[in-house]
Amino acid sequence: MKLSEIFRRYSNEQKSKLAFKEWRDKQGVCCKKCQGTEHYWKQDKWQYECKNCEFRTTLRSGTVMEASKMPYQSWMIAIALISATKKSFSALEIQRQLGHKRYEPIWLMMHKIRLCMGRRDDKYKLDGQIEIDEGFFESYRVKPEKLKDGDKGPIPTIKRQVTVLVMVESELAKVPHKNKFRPKRKAGRLKMQVLDKPNRQGIHYEVKKHIEGTAKAITDGATYYTKLESILADHTAYSCGDPTIMPKVMPWVHIAISNAKKICLGIHHSIKRGYMQNYLNEFCYKFNRRYFGDRLFDRLMVACLESAWYGFRYDCG
Repeated sequence: MKLSEIFRRYSNEQKSKLAFKEWRDKQGVCCKKCQGTEHYWKQDKWQYECKNCEFRTTLRSGTVMEASKMPYQSWMIAIALISATKKSFSALEIQRQLGHKRYEPIWLMMHKIRLCMGRRDDKYKLDGQIEIDEGFFESYRVKPEKLKDGDKGPIPTIKRQVTVLVMVESELAKVPHKNKFRPKRKAGRLKMQVLDKPNRQGIHYEVKKHIEGTAKAITDGATYYTKLESILADHTAYSCGDPTIMPKVMPWVHIAISNAKKICLGIHHSIKRGYMQNYLNEFCYKFNRRYFGDRLFDRLMVACLESAWYGFRYDCG
């Protein structure tokens, strides 16, 4: 969706509210009390009433907007903007575009949308030939203990590296690309997961969670990738000694890491460890739907309508 179309569709609060109701009606409403799916619409209250138990559901309830006081217009424009570009928008830029006075509500709104992206991608697992490698992303940690009583000035920060497990479906292209600099392998879907414990046990846990048991793994010769064949159909490890081998056998995992790092550093600048997964969710969601075009907004709206608000305050860090 182009920017001109976004601001034309959602030029005021009433248009945005009606557009969100159309999406809600199309997706359907589930009663929290009896799990019924048939409802009346109470025009005077702007609520749904269950035909079975007469329990009422607000328009925001059960969606990403639940318990939010942000206007419908802000939500709809934010969802449209975040799906309109292959890169990303920072919360500060969204705040400028919306003309909102406070930064914190916009920041929380953007993280809720990113969590919907992550929950949507968690519904499927990778299969086929999988390139697996780890990436090291820069994060920032505040160390207020260095400031003494009476000291003034900014709180010092230090950089930390966050270990991220990167998994991408990759198979040899049937028709070689005419450009000799393009990878000979074709990329499928991508998953990135922050590792709390970057060891063999932690990697095996994430592999079981995100990859089907029938898949075949391609990794480097790191020790914590050993015994992957016990949980997958096959495992091929290549030595890291020759720098000319890895870009050929594992091209897409390194391309994904490089592109994600550029977005994190170039757009968001400083990300704390607790929020790194949310930004990676957005990158993977857009990568997996890179050929959707204008349909990306439609799919993101469906994801936001299916994701209840419960647990967001904890998942956001």
